[in-house]
Amino acid sequence: MASNSEAGGSADYETLMSTSDVELLKRAWRNEKAAPEILQYEGALVDRAKEQIELVEETIEDYVENGIDPLVVSLYQMDLDRAQFLLRSYLRVRLLKIEKFMFHNLKSEEAERRLSEQEKVFATRCADDLAKHFEETVLLKLPENYQSVLKQSLISEVDDMVPQPHLDTFVVCRSKNFVSLNLYEEGESPETVEMERGDLYFIRYKIVKRAIESGQIDLI
Repeated sequence: MASNSEAGGSADYETLMSTSDVELLKRAWRNEKAAPEILQYEGALVDRAKEQIELVEETIEDYVENGIDPLVVSLYQMDLDRAQFLLRSYLRVRLLKIEKFMFHNLKSEEAERRLSEQEKVFATRCADDLAKHFEETVLLKLPENYQSVLKQSLISEVDDMVPQPHLDTFVVCRSKNFVSLNLYEEGESPETVEMERGDLYFIRYKIVKRAIESGQIDLI
């Protein structure tokens, strides 16, 4: 690998470990952690973060081989550790939600669209394994009308055994821009709340759901 000078390495670091991408990854992690449902997978951001992490790892290795000041190396390593923590935490939170709502995420087109291809494969395998386990240990021993993994009985009109995210959950959010939100469901008497930039609100998730998806509001 080609050697970098200390000054050149610092310049490269600013490019490799983009501050804006780190902040975007932190925002994605916070939103995912606070939202009751799984959000859209940030594929492009995750790919950039992986590339940057790999390049910084190579830079640190190069610095160690060429005897660069250990203090400089340790500072690089600290920022690298932070980026790796954010990326792993973001992906881990999503996996926990997939495990918790696996059947819902696969049967809801909206939820399934938010998953990456790898997450879809993971969710499908988890659902298949869980269904097989239930059938072998419990369901096949019950009367025929009660052998469904998704329904309490065959006469149920909906999949009432499938856990779903509670969109009425209250969340704390901060507005990034001015935004006007409808407080009630469609068909009810309209009432709005106006949020100025920087305002903090404790509010039901489903009210701010679309504003979060559009990037107007962040969860905290």
